[in-house]
Amino acid sequence: MADQRLYFLLQRAAHQLRVAADRRCMGAAGITTAQLGALFVVQEQPGVTQQELAHALGQRESAITSMVTRLVDAGLISKRTHPKHYRAIALDLTTSGKQALERVRPVIQDFNDQMRAAIGADAFDATAQALAKLDRWFTTTD
Repeated sequence: MADQRLYFLLQRAAHQLRVAADRRCMGAAGITTAQLGALFVVQEQPGVTQQELAHALGQRESAITSMVTRLVDAGLISKRTHPKHYRAIALDLTTSGKQALERVRPVIQDFNDQMRAAIGADAFDATAQALAKLDRWFTTTD
């Protein structure tokens, strides 16, 4: 009989996958997967505020503040005054941030390919769709 403790299995798998992905991202570009997520958002939304970044990543602003500080200190993103909101700071990728993303992309693609091979293409796609539904369900019922 299949294990029906879905939440436990998701937590355990997420932890193991995060550790493995972090190891790979650190090796390729010196960044964690959490930082990678932030860099992707900043790349997709140049000038994003810390508040918007926190919302996009589903994190508290206090956690994002310290992450942004680390990314600025590492030279991966820059801060500037927001053009419309005088109290907000706009975030942009630096050249080093763009290079870090380029170095890590093939690593993440390979990791996804390995997961796809481990569970099969159909299960991989179905799992991705199911997790996206759970994410949408949670954000609408929270």
